[in-house]
Amino acid sequence: MNKKAPQKKAQRDFDKLLKTLKNKDGFIHYHHEHNQDTMHLGYLKTAVDPEKLEKYILPRVQEYIYNDLNELDQFIPFTKTELTNDASEIPEKLVKGFTFIYMGNASPSYLLIPLPLDEKRNVSIPEIEFSVVGPKEAFVEDIDTNLNLIRKRLAIPELNIKKLKVGTITKTEVAVLSIDGIADEENVNTAVQRIKNVDIDQVIDSSFIQQTIADNQNSPFPQLLDTERPDRVAAVLAEGKIVISVDGSPHALIAPTTLIEFFSAFEDYFLNWMTASAFRLIRLVAVFFSILITPLYVAVMTHHFEIIPQAMLITLVHSRMQVPFPPLLEALILEFTIELLREAGARLPTKIGQTIGIVGGIVIGTAAVEAGMTSNVLLIVVALAALGSFTTPVYKMSNTIRLIRFPLLIVAGVYGMIGLAIAIAYIMVHLLRLRSLGRPFFAPIFPFRLQDFKDALIRLPFNMQNKRPFQVRPSKVKRPIDKEQNK
Repeated sequence: MNKKAPQKKAQRDFDKLLKTLKNKDGFIHYHHEHNQDTMHLGYLKTAVDPEKLEKYILPRVQEYIYNDLNELDQFIPFTKTELTNDASEIPEKLVKGFTFIYMGNASPSYLLIPLPLDEKRNVSIPEIEFSVVGPKEAFVEDIDTNLNLIRKRLAIPELNIKKLKVGTITKTEVAVLSIDGIADEENVNTAVQRIKNVDIDQVIDSSFIQQTIADNQNSPFPQLLDTERPDRVAAVLAEGKIVISVDGSPHALIAPTTLIEFFSAFEDYFLNWMTASAFRLIRLVAVFFSILITPLYVAVMTHHFEIIPQAMLITLVHSRMQVPFPPLLEALILEFTIELLREAGARLPTKIGQTIGIVGGIVIGTAAVEAGMTSNVLLIVVALAALGSFTTPVYKMSNTIRLIRFPLLIVAGVYGMIGLAIAIAYIMVHLLRLRSLGRPFFAPIFPFRLQDFKDALIRLPFNMQNKRPFQVRPSKVKRPIDKEQNK
């Protein structure tokens, strides 16, 4: 066999590659004579850090003495260089910020040097899960930074990170994190397999993964908890849960999770257990109030006004004397107005959005009552319901609460309390059937697990939480206790 055949094939592949790349916008190609051969260097101008290229690569390539790419690699001060014979890999690597070096017959391979343009956001404070006390670091869009923030809190060799590529076009890097010896292997395998099965062309944010690997994709309830706090991620990993981090997303996903976890703020763990438990109960009451108060008002005023005490009935009748609409339509108009103000406030710049929300709410509310379009009592009820929905710590669950209020309102207006009871029963059955990564979403209420109530509706002291949540089926149920410290 002719020994020069592979070299000729490599040269043909390189000529073909160079012809293709020269048609790409921003492609830069250098070449110069080196040891009686031609050395080629190429990169994409918009993807490479020019300072690193000029300071660390070009002087070494042009001035140092080397016979092949392996020798040149010894002079390059970067650890993640790659050698490949496959020319088809080069276009994808260039987009990711790599620079290639090709030496022709002297070394028919490609040396790939990572020089990505460093354009990432600095670590800042949490914006959605802000806490008055405790750490003030939040995830950013760069996955390596996020993994380092987690490693800083869990500097143990048992921290296991499995990386996958998802998205036929974006090829987004997705990392599945767990702690060996604590996390249930079945949970890890389920998460990895579901991510491998994701068949979409783009993954721009962790929300794409959250929606595609959910147990029930037609449910309005989020089944994976998203967080922007690395301290929360470290805590749930130590409990035996799985965390999914996606490159380009400042939010990580936690699984399996339960419904109650969506109403517990991580700040609860920085407060005294009695204070934290009280705040957690207030939050749960506020959520029930937010969901039910307006449908109850509509049901009672439409079908069951006889159950209203006489003194209160006079006040309610007086407030509705000039309102031309039935209670259902009146409530729907007010709820729609509240959602309109909330959406407008969320889409505008922060300072303008806050102003629009406050001024719009006061002006429109006052004008609507004075014009006789709505009663002042219902205006107070709807405003309190909206306020109650804001107490939910997780934004996506807050959206769900806003959404399910509308069908409950319609059912209450049409069928009264019986219809409302049936609708609530339907939601309860749906929650009972829901799963998070194959584990019961309504735990520890159903299936009933007394042990997991130590950190559910209330939070007991840390010394009483000596076992990990049974719902996640941890490999080690008991938490290690430092006996020397407890003496």
